[in-house]
Order: sequence, then structure tokens, then C-alpha cells
Amino acid sequence: MTTQLPGPASGTRPDDARRHNRAALVRRLHVDGPCTRATLAGELGLNRSTIKAVVDGLAAAGIVTEAIPTRRSGAGRPSLLVVPDPQAAVVLTVDVRVDQVAMAMVGIGGQILGRHSWNLHRSTRLPGEVITHVAESAQLLRDELAVTEQAVGVSVPGVVRRDDGLVREAPNLGWRDVELGTRLAAVLGRPVQVANDAEAGALAEHLRGAGRDVADMVYLAGDVGVGGGVISAGAPLRGTGGYVGELGHMIVRPDGRDCFCGASGCWETEVGEPALGRALGLPEDTPRGVLVAELRALAADPDRAERQLAGFAGWMGIGLITVVNMLAPGLVVLGDLFGALPPTVLDRVRADVERRSLVSRAVGGTPVVVSPLGRDGALIGAAELAFEPVLEAL
Repeated sequence: MTTQLPGPASGTRPDDARRHNRAALVRRLHVDGPCTRATLAGELGLNRSTIKAVVDGLAAAGIVTEAIPTRRSGAGRPSLLVVPDPQAAVVLTVDVRVDQVAMAMVGIGGQILGRHSWNLHRSTRLPGEVITHVAESAQLLRDELAVTEQAVGVSVPGVVRRDDGLVREAPNLGWRDVELGTRLAAVLGRPVQVANDAEAGALAEHLRGAGRDVADMVYLAGDVGVGGGVISAGAPLRGTGGYVGELGHMIVRPDGRDCFCGASGCWETEVGEPALGRALGLPEDTPRGVLVAELRALAADPDRAERQLAGFAGWMGIGLITVVNMLAPGLVVLGDLFGALPPTVLDRVRADVERRSLVSRAVGGTPVVVSPLGRDGALIGAAELAFEPVLEAL
């Protein structure tokens, strides 16, 4: 994916133009990786002397180096690659899940420098316990890696007010009105960005996953609930307060099961983790690992998978048809448990969308693919949220 950033406005002061060009070049390297000065000049629309000045300045600051490419083609002297130093800017990323907290230190270019995680149980899901453990684990990572983060990104499976990181409601964690952003910033001494996990997953897919070249896409994550993240015209769609993405609470079956939100027949009551367990004939409190193992076993028996999950696939298709008709994405990416569904089940869902979605028919089909990022999607996306102001300031 080629990073496209607006050029400096006409009449911009030289210092502003230099800062803009520097930020644009750093972001290009961060998102798309090492490349030559000539490639940077072409992609960013800058002349070679400007590129040289910016690269030289970044090299003097220790943010980039230049190296001979490991793979060479043709005769003559190879062009040097401009390579970002991962440790020149580091962020801490935290993914709070229902059953686990995953953390990582991430350097420029998206390189994961080190990780830490721990399981969450009912008694350790209290916000204060999680915040304390995050602070302790962050210090362990700093000491182990000899790095210090400049900002923090956090993903949470709940309704998050983006301005200040207030978790309005995270029902599967039992959280309500938790000032997570403010409290973590006070403990860690760093600026903190907090987002819904599906929003973070959508950003990760757009920058580093299946949606790198797609301006309009939807990311759907299947966990205990169902979350959605939307990229529109190349940017996250956030809505009032940042509350976009509660796609799991579309009503698909008015006479269906009661949902914690107060409605009945929400999409996630038909395709969330408990519903998947019921379809597999397993207790609703079955551990996630057992569910995934059962799905893998089913994948080896396509006929059985199609029979056993026919109802589940039907409800998943109904919800996806509505999503595609409402948002007209160029791509739908499935993550978490949805990505573990047997291929024959996903084929059934794709066929339903293609056949029954008016928008999908109008545009010649809407691809529905599995995330290549696995369970790291929200973790990667939260890192990108933290990097946004960091890259601007380098």
C-alpha cells in the first residue's frame, strides 16, 4: 500500500514544509517499509534534493539508516535502502480481551520487540487489577528490552469514548464507566489512546493486513460478542463520540434470545461464542481453545461441518448481508473466532452475501476473507493508534 498524504498548502512557511515532509517520509517508511530515495521522491512527490535533506536529517537523528539491499538485481551499484530504526520510536500496545491481556512493545515499522500476556479470571477482571498489572508488565518489558515507550495504545471489547478513553460499557468484562485512558496515563506517565477492539482490528487490517489497498472495508470480530470496525475513504469511521461499530447489536431475529443490551435477537446472540458452542453441541462455558479445536476437526470433514453449522452460517449470512447493504465495503475481513470457521461454512456465507445482497450484486461481488493477522489484529491496531502522534513529532 502506498501512503498518500496531502502536500503542504501553498504559501506554507519553510519550517512547516520541512516538518510536513519529514512526517510524511517517516510515515511512509513505518507503514510500507524500507525503500530507496528515488522511490520516496516518486511516491511523496518531492524532488531529490528535498528527499536527500530529509533523509540526511533523519539519519543524523538516528531515526533511519541506509543499507545495501540483501536481494540485488542487475549490474551496477545498487541503490541504498532507507531503513527505519525500530528502536528510534517505541510504543506500548495493550489488548484487553475477555480471557486474557496481551501486551507488546512495538517499534517503527510495526516490529514487535517483545511481548507479555496473562490470563484473566473473574476475580482479576476488575479495572484496578488490570491497570496495576499493565503497569507492572510495562516496567518488565522496559527493563528486558532496554527501551522506553513514547505513547500507549489500548484496545478493549466495549463501547469506548475516543476523546478520553472512557470505557462506557464493556459487559463481557463487567466494566461500566471506567476512566481507563485517564487512569492508565496517570500510572504510566505517557499519553494513552483507547479504542474498541474491533476499531483497532480494522485499522490493523487496513495498514498491515488484508485491506492494505482497500479504501472502504469492514472488519468483523467474533468473540463472546461481535464487534465491527469500519474504514471509510481510507480512514476509520468513528461517529459521534467514537461509538461506531456495535454491529453485533443489529436485530436479526426479533423472537430470539435476550441480549445483555436489553434487546432480543441481536446478531451476536446468534453468532457469538456462546451461539457457536451451542451449534457445536458444547456447553456455553466451553473454553475458547476447545471451540477452536472442534472447528479445526470439523474442517477435516466438510460435509459434517456444513450440516452441523448450517444454522449458524445462515444467521451469519443474514447479518453480513445487512452490513454490506448498509456500508457497501470493498472488502469484509473476518477475525477472531470467525476466522477459525471451516472453509465450507465460510463458502456458504460468501454465497449468501453474493446472492442476496443488492449492493454486492451491484458492484460485482464483495470479497469476504479471513484476517491474516490472527489474534494479533487488535494488538497491532492499538499500536498504530499510539504511533499516530508519535510519528508526527519525530
